[in-house]
Amino acid sequence: MPPATDDGDEYEIPAERLPEGFRNTVGREVGEPVRPRPAATVILLREAASAPQILLLKRNRATGFVPGAYVFPGGRVDTADGSDAVTARWSHLAPERAATRLGLGDADPVPAIAYYTAAVREAFEETGLLLTDSRAWAQRPEGEIAAERDALLEGQLGFAELLERWDLRLDGDRIGYVAHWVTPRVEPRRYDTRFFAALVDADAEARIDPREMTDAVWLTPSAALDRHEAGNLPMIFPTIRTLEDLAAFSSAAALLDHYREAPIPMIMPEIIRTERGVSLRIPGR
Repeated sequence: MPPATDDGDEYEIPAERLPEGFRNTVGREVGEPVRPRPAATVILLREAASAPQILLLKRNRATGFVPGAYVFPGGRVDTADGSDAVTARWSHLAPERAATRLGLGDADPVPAIAYYTAAVREAFEETGLLLTDSRAWAQRPEGEIAAERDALLEGQLGFAELLERWDLRLDGDRIGYVAHWVTPRVEPRRYDTRFFAALVDADAEARIDPREMTDAVWLTPSAALDRHEAGNLPMIFPTIRTLEDLAAFSSAAALLDHYREAPIPMIMPEIIRTERGVSLRIPGR
């Protein structure tokens, strides 16, 4: 990748390392930029011997956003994610603390804690892993947990209802805010995405929903970047840059501790098609 410039960092990814769906649409003229939709994504972490492992999911080629890419679990923030019912199910994370950490206030249309909830809900929908400290839930039969997830995905059950039914609490001590990316103005689908990292059990395994994902891999950030460089793990810029940042940590605990207070800048890249692939510039970085 090219070195940083005086005005910001610039990166180039060759076409063969890009997800096919992203490669075919980037750089198209879209007229007036669309308003970014609030979204949340979460890096699920497992402690391992030399470095934490992170979960990457491969998006189904039929999906509308970055088909074929390996991504972290995530999606749009729903109105219900900010409801009083689900907010009351958080332990160690008050709405005021969430607002301070994300830099949001009463005038913002989406409450900060809704981003945290959306990250946890999306992780459960896409992987079957739920960020709760309930031993009883973890010990429930796999088929029962799968049935609850299916009911949630099919709209037969709300997330707050699921938490209340099983008397579950979401654990704010196991999740931290790590990045903030906004999709470039030229993209036809834009998201204002808050990135979180969350600790799961060392033996946690993902059970993907094939309607959206086709593969799940646990890798250290360095191993994921090596596979990407070899052309075997197509990813988009925010995923790559986040993995570069996370590769510095030797444990999930150290990573979460660092991000409890670390400043998180908003990043909205400029992106263009080049002869070799795609170039991205991060102003001011």
